[in-house]
Amino acid sequence: MNSQEMYEKMKSRLEKIVPDVELRIKAEIAVEIEELKVQKNAVILGHNYMEPALFYSIPDFTGDSLDLSRKAAQTDKNVIVFCGVRFMAETAKILNPTKTVLLPAERAGCSLAASITAEDVRNLKARFPGVPVVTYVNTYADVKAESDICCTSSNAIAVVESLKSDTVIFLPDEYLAKNVANETGKHIVFPTPGARNFTDSGLDYQMIGWHGRCEVHEKFTVADIQAVRAQFPDVVVLTHPECSPEVVAASDFSGSTNAMIRYVQETKARRYLVLTECAMGDNIAAANPEKDMLRLCMVRCPHMNTITMEETRDALKFNRYIIDVPEEIRVKAYRAVQRMIQIG
Repeated sequence: MNSQEMYEKMKSRLEKIVPDVELRIKAEIAVEIEELKVQKNAVILGHNYMEPALFYSIPDFTGDSLDLSRKAAQTDKNVIVFCGVRFMAETAKILNPTKTVLLPAERAGCSLAASITAEDVRNLKARFPGVPVVTYVNTYADVKAESDICCTSSNAIAVVESLKSDTVIFLPDEYLAKNVANETGKHIVFPTPGARNFTDSGLDYQMIGWHGRCEVHEKFTVADIQAVRAQFPDVVVLTHPECSPEVVAASDFSGSTNAMIRYVQETKARRYLVLTECAMGDNIAAANPEKDMLRLCMVRCPHMNTITMEETRDALKFNRYIIDVPEEIRVKAYRAVQRMIQIG
């Protein structure tokens, strides 16, 4: 495919989303990437939060964390370029220890992943001995290695219920944990680090949570939803379960990024408002030009925003930035991630 053909391909989706001059520049870079991909025997995975020009051009697969984890586990390519953030690239390396995994931006982190350490998990396990640990996939490899099973926003409830345990530790997203607790009828507590055990307190609880939050999703409020509904009473509001329980309750649908994409595709509402990362709202709008997608784009994830077409090209050209996971940690984390994938 030459640059003109790539431009036409991108324009067919993005002419109302991305300025034409940007499409022409990005199309040339996309062609470079396609050539490098063949030379390096590489596969490119693109998360739903990637900018539209990247999302609709170079990835071989797009999706949410769970979907891309499955694709990473199945690839026969020598090189995996993960257009996402570090914990996602680490997960790909956990599943593919013999392959080269590249993260296009060196500092593509995550506020949730940074909110908890492996030592924090070990301390919780010591305070609640024998209680299984469910860890959100939005964590680093050493935290996964301390866990019994991982989950994503799309299978969190299924994972918790699969353990058939009276009590579970659910880390690290405070809001996702509360939303799962609401859905499963469990009472959740949030122990203060270093405080005395709950085990002898007489308090009734079935979930133990942690005060981690997504710096994007915590910004959405019920007042935002009310303001939009006042202007557009017929709007259907979709939220990510990393939003607060109050925001989830005020919405019409809550689900993972893939679930929200399917909801818009399969329903026929007059208007939609998607409360999640801004780029994904643009990607959904581009895929559904016949539907009225309202904008409430208050914040772009600063970490996802570091992944650009230029950085992706240079990752392949210069073999950077290589993701490594120490084998001892990888083996332990692999068990938790594999259990998550098997549940689906």
